[in-house]
Amino acid sequence: MCGITGWLDFDRAPAGRRAIAQAMTDTMSCRGPDAEGLVLDGPVALGHRRLAVIDVAGGRQPMTVDEDGHALAVISYSGEVYNFTELRTELQGYGHRFRTRSDTEVVLRAYVQWGEEFVHRLNGMYAFAVWDVRRQELLLVRDRLGVKPLYYQRLPHGVLFGSEPKAILAHPDASRAVDEDGLRELLAMAKTPERSVYRDVHEVRPGHLVRVGRTGLTRRRYWALEAREHSDDLDTTVRTVRDLVDDSVRRQTVSDVPLCAQLSGGLDSSVVTAFAARALHERGDGPLRSFTVDFTGYGEMFTPNLIAETRDLPFAHDLARHAGTEHRDIVLDTAELTDAHARAAVLRATDVPNGSGDFNTSLYLLFRAIRQHSTVALSGESADEIFGGYPWMFHPEAVQADTFPWLAFLHNEHALSGLLDEGLLKRLDLSGYRRERYAEALAEAPRLAGETGFDQRMRAVSYVHLTRFLQAMLDRKDRMSMAVGLEVRVPFCDHRLVEYAFNVPWAMKTFDGHEKSLLRAAGRELLPDSVLQRRKVVYPTVQDPAYEHTLRAEFAAMLADPQAPVLALLNVDAAREQLRRPVGEVSISVLRASMEMAVQLNSWLSRYDLSLRW
Repeated sequence: MCGITGWLDFDRAPAGRRAIAQAMTDTMSCRGPDAEGLVLDGPVALGHRRLAVIDVAGGRQPMTVDEDGHALAVISYSGEVYNFTELRTELQGYGHRFRTRSDTEVVLRAYVQWGEEFVHRLNGMYAFAVWDVRRQELLLVRDRLGVKPLYYQRLPHGVLFGSEPKAILAHPDASRAVDEDGLRELLAMAKTPERSVYRDVHEVRPGHLVRVGRTGLTRRRYWALEAREHSDDLDTTVRTVRDLVDDSVRRQTVSDVPLCAQLSGGLDSSVVTAFAARALHERGDGPLRSFTVDFTGYGEMFTPNLIAETRDLPFAHDLARHAGTEHRDIVLDTAELTDAHARAAVLRATDVPNGSGDFNTSLYLLFRAIRQHSTVALSGESADEIFGGYPWMFHPEAVQADTFPWLAFLHNEHALSGLLDEGLLKRLDLSGYRRERYAEALAEAPRLAGETGFDQRMRAVSYVHLTRFLQAMLDRKDRMSMAVGLEVRVPFCDHRLVEYAFNVPWAMKTFDGHEKSLLRAAGRELLPDSVLQRRKVVYPTVQDPAYEHTLRAEFAAMLADPQAPVLALLNVDAAREQLRRPVGEVSISVLRASMEMAVQLNSWLSRYDLSLRW
């Protein structure tokens, strides 16, 4: 999987600044605990930290390909290309000779053979940098769905880049500022493609590549969703979805290190787990390991709510028995979820604060526990966006709103609701910002000739989820897993499946009147009845009152500290008034998220030494 970083500077060659390149590479140590490498060649520095998954002995990086003793190109690569075996065979037909069994060398030689058009041949999740020695150009590439992250910041004569912002921030020329647009992006709860919270730091957009040479920086889109007529009948559509899911899962179970599945007992993770268990059994590699998160006392404390009617454990156990997995429950207690070191690790992993609190911390702790047994995990992420699984997709007012459907469904709250300084809140105009970003997203959505009304709207809503909501979910999963050196693969993000399912009419996706009807039908033969009948629930969050008591104590201590940097952004009187509201109040979820965000924002401003500019 790995972490990559580096920079290109035609004015000041990095060759004489090895210590800086090393510091940038060191920030990626969690993403790559197995090995490191650093190449400085003229105007470019490429750093790499490796998590060894394929060809453990031979896949060291950065990797160079030579011809007649002269270097042609160097790559620093993160991710997995699942069709690398087929590509290797094709490249061997063109005369390429391979020194390793790794997919890294296949990607590098594919670039040498086909130039930047090679991206159309890749099936996988990836983010990488290729230094073309002959052309003296740097190519930054990100996978189609944006499973793997990649950031960059322009320099007057080059670029800084890294898998995470922290790698860029380790360079002395990096911008360590957050302006009004950055704060809007932080609080909006809708991730805008290309933008980051940090001023001047951008993401390589999914399905795009960035080329940097002496004449400057250019961006190019190499993949996007397209609107196409869907002519298959229901039976054919179900069979095609089943075949695509099966093929994607089989490709993604290839690993030279222990592999497992993250299992919630929901439809998405159960489909992936069941297909993977069957694939391993047929190869004689089983049984598949599976893991589920739970909380101490959760069974007694659990209270159903609007987006979580049932708890996960019973359904996960049903699927594990049905599929024959080697199952383990990871049970977390409140002390672990409030541990200062764990919460600091989460902030360090994400590089930005958020109001999700234990939502992220529990995932981090789950992945840390899984990492003791496996190096690669399969996940059901993105099925909701592809097949229509979120409750707000079935809420007419949310679908027709002038803002993102999930925000309309959640009453347009923001991450510091009730706590922001009124003057700042008015200046930020978060509602207006969200409307503008939503209008941009809708305008991007591909249209099918002759499609109107509800069908056209649901196609656009699906597009917005795949290009905005999914990005936040994938980013969360990548950061929490890579913080502990665990590679998480997402079979539903196979671009062939996404392209096909995107063009299936909404009526067919919900043909039986429930969410994700198509996926449920595709996996029916491998799932127990309990899972087939279960309704969508979100990732669990702790309901122990002790968690909120600890959070309130941290929040009160922060308000009492006159040096706390976040106080400049808050309405302190309103924040103190919030603390007087009783624990467990009906609207406590919003208050809890706001307190979480304020505490994390304060830690972030302190630890990252940021300047606020507006």
